[in-house]
Amino acid sequence: MALSGIQIYKLLPQTNCKDCGFPTCLAFAMKLAAKQVELSACPHVKDEAKAQLAEASEPPVRLITLTANGHEVKAGNEVVLFRHEKTFYNKPGFFLRVRDDQTADDIKAAVSAADSYMVNYVGRELMIDGFAVEAVKGDPAAFSAAIEAVRQVSHRPLILISRDPNVMAAGLRNVDGEHPLMYGADASNWQAMGDLAKQHGAALTVIAESLDGLADLATKLKEYGVPDLVLDPAARKLGTSLALNTQIRRLALRKNFRPLGYPVIAFPCDAEEAYEESMLAAHAIAKYAGFVVLDRFAPETAYPLLVLRENIYTDPQKPIQVQPGIYEINNPTPDSPVLVTTNFSITYFSVANEVESSGLPAWLLVADAEGMSVLTAWAAGKFDAERIAKSVKAFNVADKVNKKRIVIPGHVAVLSGEMEEELPDWEIRVGPREAVDLPAFMKQSL
Repeated sequence: MALSGIQIYKLLPQTNCKDCGFPTCLAFAMKLAAKQVELSACPHVKDEAKAQLAEASEPPVRLITLTANGHEVKAGNEVVLFRHEKTFYNKPGFFLRVRDDQTADDIKAAVSAADSYMVNYVGRELMIDGFAVEAVKGDPAAFSAAIEAVRQVSHRPLILISRDPNVMAAGLRNVDGEHPLMYGADASNWQAMGDLAKQHGAALTVIAESLDGLADLATKLKEYGVPDLVLDPAARKLGTSLALNTQIRRLALRKNFRPLGYPVIAFPCDAEEAYEESMLAAHAIAKYAGFVVLDRFAPETAYPLLVLRENIYTDPQKPIQVQPGIYEINNPTPDSPVLVTTNFSITYFSVANEVESSGLPAWLLVADAEGMSVLTAWAAGKFDAERIAKSVKAFNVADKVNKKRIVIPGHVAVLSGEMEEELPDWEIRVGPREAVDLPAFMKQSL
């Protein structure tokens, strides 16, 4: 059972030293009981108390990590139902499914296309995380051959799908040294699958059509010595999976019900139509899936799902930022203009993409505004003449240009007078308010 805040407090040093960031040990204990802080925040807790506090400090959803050849996919370790409460930590992994009844060439072609796909989204690389190999024939040799075909073109983590322990054993021999996810264990095979999971150090999916069934199997496997589990409530319809996924997450977080404190796997790939698969995948991203298995790959359907995942799993308390500095766009020369913006990623890429697509060369000075957009940063006092001037000097912009001319965003035209005082040797120009108007402004005014 979870410890209450008062029980946790009794195990703490009770010095009220504030080193944890809270005014009292009791306040810290209450936060620890609510899963809102980690035990490591207290540097003075005694070793003998740590064991007793382990359950209280352990995240309610166990962290599961799949690894292969330097790649890894993490799921779990979540502490909130809703992102705005704190944040979601580990994005659901996207896995493309192939089957052992496909030819080796077909498997390689499908895997190669997905493996090579990567798109840059506001400075972040979006890609497929791994592959799921399903045993359809029931033949250990065929399953092993399919895994080998995948491994010839990709080294990303795998989900191995078969409920036959003999077939699964053959597949696992192909991935020695990796940490895959086995799918899966049900009421009829859980001991044999548990033996394989322990032998190969693999995570194991628990399959049942009810929450009671999932909890019962998860408890048995944990006691059997298999700690890394993933849950499949065997729901493939939108309404049913929404209800079960939410109940699993709520019971794990709100009730601290450990038998359901594991990531969930979703199978949009079982949908008959492509549009339905995309819809179910989007639902799985939003509603608590840790692993999402897809049957179809195309850039036009993968991109929106990857962007949705990125947006939901971005910490709302930490704006996406780029590194402050001076950036070259279209091979600028010493005669090219210097444009200024903030280090909020969306702002940076809006400006950079507009200028780059125009073909016009420019220096783009990105000032540290703590990840805020232009207007927000200006209103908060994080993007002013002094900060911009410091950036000009810190990044030696004057050494890169012949003509000291700098363009500030139109939204902060009010800064032009102060800029002239901070940079008396520079010509201060006020640019347009919107990034889309930059190319025309540069052609006509610079």
